Amino acid sequence: MKASKHVQRARRQHSRRRAASDLNILPMIDMMVILVFFLIFTAVFSRTSILELNLPAGDASVPELPQGLQLEVIVREGVIAVADRGTGIMKNLPSSADGYDLAGLAEYLKSVKAKFPDKVDATILLAPAIPYDVLVQVMDTVRIYEVPGSSGWARVELFPEIAVGDAPT
Repeated sequence: MKASKHVQRARRQHSRRRAASDLNILPMIDMMVILVFFLIFTAVFSRTSILELNLPAGDASVPELPQGLQLEVIVREGVIAVADRGTGIMKNLPSSADGYDLAGLAEYLKSVKAKFPDKVDATILLAPAIPYDVLVQVMDTVRIYEVPGSSGWARVELFPEIAVGDAPT
């Protein structure tokens, strides 16, 4: 069956128009430029806080340290032990049903800081099964303590330079 001349002409014009049209990507490029500027401006105002950790080196590369306190906080299942690397455990703080005794740890570390005011470093040693949340809480307790002041709570540094390692078995 033959199509009429009008139908044939419409098909030809339709095929010409379809072949002549290209994809217009200019609006997409404009949007990408706007998005790039938006991301740059918002990235400038984002702020992250980073806490530097000093990981303990292997036994072969440890330099000879002068005599004095080498503070270690050892976290195991059910107990936090405060120790000196040279002399051994100074205090054991058993955990209760509420969790680890972080308040007792802070009080004891305040007394240690009073005896050794120039000491700024400490090592936190963890048993393998200790959760990451406990590590963060112990680190915060070892680094600073809060005291009530005239304008709210004030933060005082205890041992801000922290190294993290595995607890001895």
